[in-house]
Amino acid sequence: MALALETIRERVGQRQQWYHTLELAPGVVTPGWFDLRTVAPQVLPASLAGKRCLDVGTFDGFWAFEMERRGAAEVVAVDIVDPRAWDWPVTSGDALVQILEDRKQGGAGFDIAAEAFGSTARYRECSVYDLDPVDVGRFDFIFMGSLLLHLRDPIRALERLRGVCEANGTVCTMDAIDPTFTRLFPRRALATFDGDGRPWWWLPNIAAYERMVRAAGLEPLGPATPVRLPPGAGHPIVKPSRAVLTNREGRRLLAATRKGDPQAWIQSRPAAAT
Repeated sequence: MALALETIRERVGQRQQWYHTLELAPGVVTPGWFDLRTVAPQVLPASLAGKRCLDVGTFDGFWAFEMERRGAAEVVAVDIVDPRAWDWPVTSGDALVQILEDRKQGGAGFDIAAEAFGSTARYRECSVYDLDPVDVGRFDFIFMGSLLLHLRDPIRALERLRGVCEANGTVCTMDAIDPTFTRLFPRRALATFDGDGRPWWWLPNIAAYERMVRAAGLEPLGPATPVRLPPGAGHPIVKPSRAVLTNREGRRLLAATRKGDPQAWIQSRPAAAT
């Protein structure tokens, strides 16, 4: 039975932070950090009819529900509920871990959205590193968004996607890129490295992003496509100041506030064995 409109509105209001912007009912829109509703038609096929699909790093479930909306026969969504199990540098402090735990809230956003939509998507707590075809089977279409940035070993993660993808299936990844290195070095694979106190690790240019995909045994179906992720109503508003403009992260957040977060997406398939 579908939830009543007032019940949906009340549950949305009870959650302090949303990562995804989701229209759960007419006039009831979650205040997400990012509003991906205009991005999805660029990235996902118009139809996934009859496909078995996987959403990796689902958070509030935007991509899982979008795949279901496109006719997927089955959608499995995986994520790690406890932020303490993420790839943290040893320099990380408890305060930041707690901030991210408060934002995640045990995957409550997915549960609220799934009930509001009447979704049959299945949520499983699982690390991308632990994806195993014996456990989860294989999928016709796999999506992983905005996760490589937060992984100590992005190549291993991409290998695990290949391992659970059907031979003729599709792996679609979308992740953060370094727009400056992309502009200055369009053909040279380069990445900046963070790893300082928070689970932010590698920020590649597009050439490096494509190389990472190939290194994991995936064959791109075309070049990586740049895209900007529009900020949602819950995205922090960053204003220009001396502190912001003299700090790399500050400049990145300022650009994200004004133009959207710079990312790129690639569709690929498991490379044929040689």
